[in-house]
Amino acid sequence: MFLHTKLENRKDPIKICFIGCGKFVSMFLAQYNHLNKIQIDSIVDINEDQAKKNCFKSGLSEQKVQEINFSDSLDNVLDRDIEIFIEATGNPIVGTVHATKIIKNKKHVILVNVEADITCGKYLSDLAKQQGVICSMAYGDQPSLIIEQIEWARLNGFSIVCAGKGTKYHPTFVYSTPDTVWGHYGLTKERAEKESGMNPKMFNSFLCGDKSAIEMCAVSNAANLKCPSNGLTFPPVGVYDIAKKMIPKNEGGLIEFEGQVEVISSIDFEKKDIANDLRWGVYIVIKAQNEYVKNCFKDYGMVTDSSGNYSAIWRPYHYIGLELAQSIYSIALDGRSTGHTKYYNADVASYAKKNLKVGEKLDGEGGYCARGKIVSSIVSKNQKILPLGLSDNAILKKNIKKDDIITLGDVELNLPEVVADAREYQYKLI
Repeated sequence: MFLHTKLENRKDPIKICFIGCGKFVSMFLAQYNHLNKIQIDSIVDINEDQAKKNCFKSGLSEQKVQEINFSDSLDNVLDRDIEIFIEATGNPIVGTVHATKIIKNKKHVILVNVEADITCGKYLSDLAKQQGVICSMAYGDQPSLIIEQIEWARLNGFSIVCAGKGTKYHPTFVYSTPDTVWGHYGLTKERAEKESGMNPKMFNSFLCGDKSAIEMCAVSNAANLKCPSNGLTFPPVGVYDIAKKMIPKNEGGLIEFEGQVEVISSIDFEKKDIANDLRWGVYIVIKAQNEYVKNCFKDYGMVTDSSGNYSAIWRPYHYIGLELAQSIYSIALDGRSTGHTKYYNADVASYAKKNLKVGEKLDGEGGYCARGKIVSSIVSKNQKILPLGLSDNAILKKNIKKDDIITLGDVELNLPEVVADAREYQYKLI
């Protein structure tokens, strides 16, 4: 709290390094000229020229860009005077390797790379605690904003009934590929990829449900919430119905248990926009613990269900990289994360998006081959499920039918030792 006041007393700049310079980081860069006492020391990207172009496109001057040290390898910048590293490659395997190196070098790390967080986040968080540094979720991404609401509720004595986000989802989107994605957004390939630099795999992940599964897995593991037993259901719900519908079925709602994650859709089953949707936002549902609190809900005009017991709080938007500075300041000024993995409750399982053949190479989140579905970590371990985060470049050792689950035994993996160790560490916690 009151970080801006604390910032006034900070003398030294907060030196940071970005690893990966895509859309999320470009959004931060567009705010960079207006931020106090944050200094970009380095940007690491395998394509340094493109990273520089993104800096210019985001509004940085020639002088500002010249002041930044660019490199194509994290190893080249680890020994520099950098306080906080921001891992934004989006690759869970590479991100885990990077985060481990950073933490062992006793530096703080912010995981824009939520894919790494849900694949090896418990290992990374525990390692950071051991090393006396912080491994944080990125503020601006929806998981961190949901965690913020959950923290507020629990601090004030409320229990969490349900927590999640909104998105545009329809069951038919589950088989979307990078070739079909832009039609669903009403964009042409030229407009999306060339003019705006949008990554078709990443935006397909938003559409087909992969990213929703990933982000709700992150919330489950950070806030100790359950995941639905058969994956996310994406009910179409407007904001004024959240308190009525995102409550347990035995109370007239739609969710399985009290204390779970779920994503709501902004379109109905006929693909029509619903009223007062939460497409870009986040929400929580809380419950009155006694009659006095229930009456307070009513007295102060809070949105509730018909019983008056349940109330909802939502934030209509998330500003993505435009508000990443919150995480940087939180770590540098308060010594705390903006959300981090505390438990190993859930995984994101890989399911075949089409009939797959022996020798075929999988292509990860938002791709052509596999789709993600949230499952409990117990199910993941017992069934030896291939996590979606490990599926990119995995080679099939057997044929898999469309919609069948893909197991670790079905593929040939060539994982870095640290990633294999991190997964084994997490399995042993069960």
